[in-house]
Parts: sequence; structure tokens; C-alpha cells
Amino acid sequence: MVSIRLKRIGRKHQPHYRVVVTDSRNPRDGRFIAELGWFDPRSAKDQIKLDAELAKSWIAKGAQPSDTVRGLLVTAGVLPKTAPKPSTKKPSAVRNPEKRRKTKPAAPAAEAAEAPKAAAQA
Repeated sequence: MVSIRLKRIGRKHQPHYRVVVTDSRNPRDGRFIAELGWFDPRSAKDQIKLDAELAKSWIAKGAQPSDTVRGLLVTAGVLPKTAPKPSTKKPSAVRNPEKRRKTKPAAPAAEAAEAPKAAAQA
């Protein structure tokens, strides 16, 4: 799978990144297919330079941006900002939660006991 991610360059404690398109199996600083721009996190105002058209074309071809690069692309105006997906509640892991319940409600039991009596009288 082709991904868009950051390639670290610069010295120790002075990071500077290039935004590159690479195969997801390659190492972080390994070979890349194309360079889309750079990102300097140390500057007072995080500086970023991106080729927006090239980034859009790679995304259209199916390249998946990493979470950090996705944030940078939103900041640069290449991708639209999307609302977070609402979390869905997972279904219960217990197969029969009613059967495993220790304290059962009394109302359904009373109704079940009365139902055969009503059917016998009819």
C-alpha cells in the first residue's frame, strides 16, 4: 500500500521532516516515490510547504496519509476538515445476558404465570 508520511531529516534534537509518498513497507527514512514538501516543527509558527496538486493526485490514486500528515494536509487546506465519527456502543460480549442475570425482574414472571390460566379459562 502506498502511504504519505513524514521522513525525518536534520540533526539530533533538531527535527525537520519531508512529506513523502512511499510504500508502507519501506523504513521511515528509506526510499520514497515522490516528495510533496517539507515541515519544520521547531519554528515559532509551524512552517509547512506542500505541493497541494501533487498531494491531491496521490490521494486520488489511493495513497493513504498518516494521521500526522492528514492533520498537516487539513492545516494546509488540501483536505477538508471532517468531524470525528461518533463512537458506537459495542454489543454485549455475553451471549445470553438475560440468562446470566442473577436478579431477574419479577413482573415478566408474574405475567407468564397468568397467561396459561387465562388460556385455560377461555
